[in-house]
Amino acid sequence: MTTPTYPGVYVIELPSSQHPITGVSTSVTAFVGSASQGPVNNPQTLFSWSDFVRTFGGLWASSTMSYAVYQFFQNGGATAVVVRVTADDAKPAQLDLGSGVTLQAANPGSWGNSLLATVTNDPNNNKLWGLTIQNTATGAAEQYYNISTDTTSASSLANSLQPSLLVQVAAGSALDQRPAPAANIGPVSGSASNGAAIQDAQIDPQSQTGGIFALLATDIFNILCLPPPAMGGDLVQKTLDDAAQLCVQRRAMLIVDPPSDWTSVEAAAAGMATPLISGNTTVNGSSIANAANAAMYFPRITATDPLTGNPASFVSCGAVAGIWASTDSSRGVWKAPAGTNATLAGGTSLPVLMTDDQNGQLNPLGLNCLRNFPIIGPVVWGARTLRGADALEDQWKYIPIRRTALYIEESLRRGTQWVVFEPNAEPLWSSIRLNVGAFMAGLYRQGAFAGSTPDQAYLVKCDSENNPPSQVQLGIVNILVGFAPLYPAEFVFISIEQLAGQS
Repeated sequence: MTTPTYPGVYVIELPSSQHPITGVSTSVTAFVGSASQGPVNNPQTLFSWSDFVRTFGGLWASSTMSYAVYQFFQNGGATAVVVRVTADDAKPAQLDLGSGVTLQAANPGSWGNSLLATVTNDPNNNKLWGLTIQNTATGAAEQYYNISTDTTSASSLANSLQPSLLVQVAAGSALDQRPAPAANIGPVSGSASNGAAIQDAQIDPQSQTGGIFALLATDIFNILCLPPPAMGGDLVQKTLDDAAQLCVQRRAMLIVDPPSDWTSVEAAAAGMATPLISGNTTVNGSSIANAANAAMYFPRITATDPLTGNPASFVSCGAVAGIWASTDSSRGVWKAPAGTNATLAGGTSLPVLMTDDQNGQLNPLGLNCLRNFPIIGPVVWGARTLRGADALEDQWKYIPIRRTALYIEESLRRGTQWVVFEPNAEPLWSSIRLNVGAFMAGLYRQGAFAGSTPDQAYLVKCDSENNPPSQVQLGIVNILVGFAPLYPAEFVFISIEQLAGQS
């Protein structure tokens, strides 16, 4: 408060009590698996299939993940976070430039065999030299001028190659030498290797570093897709359990692919008798069944493999995640990503064609079906979580309700960080009610909740009643937020009555 010293008018700027809460993204989709190239255990955010081709090499016959990412963008996906994993024996290509100077490909894989190096020397300065690196497979090229043999210089080899996407200095390489001029220096024979096929141990490592745990370094992901390590293969139970637990902790959803031996409706119905996701995770003192953050779609899909031009079997997680993302963009996360508009793109067909009655066997078990309808084609025809079996009577039965709750939770968690260390009293509580209420009112206006009035649709409570002195003394602020969910119209009944003719 300014102390007045002269007669007149004083202008005082007061801090606003408004702290607008911005909704988080809802469809950032994470993928973990093998790729032909790219950073290892280092999440990369991609916004198109072209980004994946540039960073991870595009489609690769040995990579189920590459096909899942392809189908994700093909079906309307917009943002992907990709983690490449490799077996321990994967190695990068080595390039011996001479004079003890050795480079290696930026990351492991046989893609490095396409690298060629050209060395030039500065005739006027025997401590400077130049380097050109070219990837003959993609045409990408990098040029570096005036590389210094002075290891303390900003132009030293190590410093010059820091931004390179193609090569880096190999361990043990001389840095104070200038190699002789040479053109088209290829990799050392046999130095590059893709390594053995990946296993669950790379996707879900025991050390809890890399694989799915690399996603802990990301800001946010909302959907997790884990294609099996091999075409036609499966993930082990532990991997599914750990992935579901990670999703609960990060307020994300796991899209689970059905086991490869579920080749009929009868096999799927029998398989659903055993829980596919086990265990609970405690979050903020509440125990949450991990399966509430997971959903499964049956059957797997058949699509044309762009690499061969022939039909092949694929898991559907990438395609379904793309439909989730497309639905979020057009209708909102509270809309079930299913129905006649949720069409699978890319010439997809289904190996199991089921009738309504067969669909009726699987839906009450919490297994979402992919159906084929005349004219419309293959569509997503289910919107239940793996806690969606009728017998469980779970509050998180439906995917849109669970995802809406996760969206609100994460948005409010991020949007109320300003509350920390504020004086814990009525002025703070009033400000919380104002800002959280404004966020919920915005969702109500978008049609996210049931109820014909705001009072029926949501509540925000933060006052002395749920913040008694005992809680205030512990430094705790309690905010109660509730919402009336929109249930999808899963069953539609049409009643027809015959009226008597008029005389």
